[in-house]
Order: sequence, then structure tokens, then C-alpha cells
Amino acid sequence: MLDAIEIRECTELDEMTACVDLQRDVFALPEVELSPVRHLIVTKNAGGSVLGAFNGMALVGFVLSVPAFVRGKRAFYSHMTAVRKEFQGVGVGARLKWAQRQRALQEGVKLVKWTFEPGKARNAFFNLEKLGAVVTEYRRNFYGTDYPHLNIGVDGTGIDSDRLFAEWHLESKKVVALAAGGIYAEKSKSVATINVPPDWNSLVAEDPAAVIAELDRIRAGFEKAFSTGLICRGFRREDSSYLLYQT
Repeated sequence: MLDAIEIRECTELDEMTACVDLQRDVFALPEVELSPVRHLIVTKNAGGSVLGAFNGMALVGFVLSVPAFVRGKRAFYSHMTAVRKEFQGVGVGARLKWAQRQRALQEGVKLVKWTFEPGKARNAFFNLEKLGAVVTEYRRNFYGTDYPHLNIGVDGTGIDSDRLFAEWHLESKKVVALAAGGIYAEKSKSVATINVPPDWNSLVAEDPAAVIAELDRIRAGFEKAFSTGLICRGFRREDSSYLLYQT
């Protein structure tokens, strides 16, 4: 399946429209939360890119890179990565991200930044171990209420959209090794861990009260760790734990 996937830039209106349709299928968000065609077109013309994963003529995934400045240097903000459900888990997302890295380096950009939900173990493992990103920043309720359409939370209006910020330093030793298909062995030992549920989505669906308690615990753990200067640069799948290190 993966060999048949072609990664290329979306340039036509029908391809941009397919990206919007894919958001509806993958994220099941309210219409107001979707990135519309005009946003994609403006982003591309402002120096960003919309890279698509195509199975023949069918779009099965895309990654959106928005031009940004981080600490005074050019960067890309990876606003969204989406892969059609039947193509998830086979490497399409990874191919999109590595294509995003290649495109960024061609533009002279050495940093890509994005957010992800701290409770989602699968995303954490992918971002930190498969891609080699690091995390030093935690933001409370970054986007406003999460899951408002699912009638969860104490009062049924959703939960805070806490986010971790992944920083992908494209020329770091770990990222270079992973990009070449190799492995990277961390030389130092972690000094702290933060455990998360192995299946956040199931917890959201089954026990909203537990989700809020878990989010409070995870938030406190990260805020304490980052306030003391620790950096998160690993995730252990065996016990679903973030690994924090001295900088």
C-alpha cells in the first residue's frame, strides 16, 4: 500500500477541496473548526505549502505548513496533518512529515513547530520517537474548549484544549539519524517521567470525569517539570510515559 503513495504539493482547487473533505472525515470537527480552501490557498501563496499523499488520483492525506518566525528565525508551523482512516498506521503520516522536513530544508528552514494533545500516547510516541521532536512548552486551553460537540466534561460543554508544543529541529543528530532510517540511542538517563493513559480517545468516550482528572494531573506534571528547566525528548511506549531530561 505504502509503495503506491505519491507525495506531492497540492496546487489545484479540487486538491485543496479534497483536503477540506479529508478534515471532515478524519477529525469529525464542527464546520467552523475546519481550515477552508481559502486558508490553504493563502498559506501556499504566503510561502507555506500543502503537501498531499495521493493513492492514484485520490488524496489520502496531507500536511499543512504555515510560514512562521520562532525566536527571530524563519520556521514552519505545522498546523495540520491528516490521513484517511483506512491509510492510518501504515506509514503515510511519517512520509508526509519527512517530506515536510525535506521541503523546509530546501527553503532554508531548520525548525518546524506544532501542537498536540498531551494525553494522546500514540501521537507522543510518533512525535518524539519516530520523528525526534522535543517539547519544552505546555499551554493551557490553547485553542479554547475541546470536544464541545461530544457533550463531555462536567457540564457537557467539553474540556480545556491543553497542548504540548513539539519543536522539530531538522538538523539535530536524532532527527538526522531517524530521517536516514537509523536509530538514535539517548546517551543520558531521564530524570522524571509523566505517565498518560494508553488510549485517550477511549477514556474521552467512556469516562469524561476521569479525562478531566487525568488532564489536571498531566498539566501539573509538565508545568512543574518545565518550570525547573527540564526538556521532554522521549516517550516510552511500554508504560505510556513521557521521558524528561536535564537540558
